Amino acid sequence: MEFACSHVVCNWRSDEAASTDFPLMNHEYDNVVKEAPPRPPPVPPPRFRPRPPLPPLPRLPSFKPRHAPGSLPPPLPPREDKMEADNSLKANVNIVSLSVGQLVNIHPDTDQEAVQSPVLCGKCSAALSCLSSLQRNMWVCEFCGSVNGVHVDVKGTCTAQCTAEHSDDLYLQSLSDDDYQNLEDSLVVFCVDISGSMSVTTEVPSSSALPVYVSRLEGIQDALQRALSSMLQDSPRRRVALVTFSDEVVIYGDGTSVPLTLRDWALVDYDHIWEQGAAYSVPHCIAETYRQLVQRVKDLREHGATCLGPAALASVAMASRHPGSKVILCTDGRANIGLGEMEQTSSPLTAHFYRQLAEQAVDSGVIISVMSFEGTDCRLADVGRLADTTGGRVNIVSIGTIATEIQSASMDNVLATGVTATLVACCGIYFPDEEDESDHKLVREIGNVTTGLQITFQFAVKPEFTEVFLQRDTLPFQLQLSFKTRDQQRVTRIITKRRPVTSSSRVGVGSFNMAVLGVHGAQLCAGLTMEGRVQDAQKQLKAQQDLLTQISEQRPIATQERIYGNWMDTMSTICDDITAESHTLSDEAAELVYQMRRATSVYSSSTAQTPQKPTKKKKTFMRRK
Repeated sequence: MEFACSHVVCNWRSDEAASTDFPLMNHEYDNVVKEAPPRPPPVPPPRFRPRPPLPPLPRLPSFKPRHAPGSLPPPLPPREDKMEADNSLKANVNIVSLSVGQLVNIHPDTDQEAVQSPVLCGKCSAALSCLSSLQRNMWVCEFCGSVNGVHVDVKGTCTAQCTAEHSDDLYLQSLSDDDYQNLEDSLVVFCVDISGSMSVTTEVPSSSALPVYVSRLEGIQDALQRALSSMLQDSPRRRVALVTFSDEVVIYGDGTSVPLTLRDWALVDYDHIWEQGAAYSVPHCIAETYRQLVQRVKDLREHGATCLGPAALASVAMASRHPGSKVILCTDGRANIGLGEMEQTSSPLTAHFYRQLAEQAVDSGVIISVMSFEGTDCRLADVGRLADTTGGRVNIVSIGTIATEIQSASMDNVLATGVTATLVACCGIYFPDEEDESDHKLVREIGNVTTGLQITFQFAVKPEFTEVFLQRDTLPFQLQLSFKTRDQQRVTRIITKRRPVTSSSRVGVGSFNMAVLGVHGAQLCAGLTMEGRVQDAQKQLKAQQDLLTQISEQRPIATQERIYGNWMDTMSTICDDITAESHTLSDEAAELVYQMRRATSVYSSSTAQTPQKPTKKKKTFMRRK
């Protein structure tokens, strides 16, 4: 749990609640003539007679310095450790970052295990920690002030890492034999488009003098064979299934059984497709089915339309039997028949279908990665929601890169499922842009977590609590993370931290964590853009860019920190192009926005995806309705 600022800034206000403490905030004024306030009463006449004037002072002798200075000394340089009053903060720097991929990665030999359950406050559900204060078995909750009776040993309950300002407790529930699941039981489902458009060819580099052309289907066939070969060597006990779609859905499973075909009326029956997919068994691992799967891939031929929705539904249903499984969806065009078709103008039913499927995948512990070919239009902004919600990847690939992307997606192991993050703060703190801004507790349903996942929250102090908090040395914050590991172990991890408080006028440029600010700015603006709140995204971008400008005026910006500025420029270009002529997101823009939604710190592992700033081509960022 990292913070964007070394202190909690108490007097930051949003645009709607801006005060005179922040002269840079934009205030809106109207032109209504208001009645002037009444004039104050006249000053009463003096009660006493004025004193007579004093006599003039005697004249002092003239004085000349021995050595007159040739010039005035230079003025004192401005203090660089403080933000100037006229450069007040427009962007909210009260940001919390959670590296969820690291927090849920619990090793079996961990020594942080606690047998007992956490002791929770009866009012706000905050957990007792070693930072809490107990007097005669009474605990006054540091978050809400409620008094709780405690009848357990605190040292026995909080057995984990603890310092004066930090506590980290881990609670593992007892695991029954029915809950246990082998890590190799998870399933990888390749859901492949074989519609007629997959016959389109592309010239590829060749050692011969004659040009060589490869179709999209041939590119996928080669990529799948490479991925199968890699999994055979690295995870021979892993199970793999194949599903194809054109104007019908064909479920091949592991290649050893008779394929199941869904067509006609079955393509519009949600429950029927789910039942058929969930009932299709995949009993064998890839070590036993490698040859059969490779042969099925080689025999694929292009034909027909694109029933993408039913194929994705059947694939998720197959994978739902094994939490931690993944579906890799490859297509080159928009769905035009069956559930989720979007050949016509987008309808609420289409959006509802993909939203329902994504939520069902999350509940089943399944992640979906979506890949489309460059130069095509598959409405990635809509289909990509499957990946964005479930924790998968969104990529536009070419014939030359599809093998690498499929192999990378197949290696994205789910670290935890059913992940829920609860952030508890003091009464008087709220979370802007959340459903219940007045509450000092925020609950976020994360779902599936893979390596490198990082999420951010922003908070602020209510105006009436500003002076109260400024009188305190620190404020407590607590993260409650509940999840199930890959072996179905139920875990609750509770991290408590104390943070010092200050006002915006005392915030130094050295107090900022640029990694947290950059990731939060990218994720927040991308999320607002995907929700259609483009103007809100532009306001946030402007505030983030102004903050970077303020910091750059005080100290040099490191090379890695400039990446965050590039992210803001990229999002600004996309938002400007959307609002220019009321255009929607193109596939290229949607890919970038989804990658921004899952942006991670550039200081983290090199395996993390960091979106790159594209060249400014307006036509690549928009598509006419």
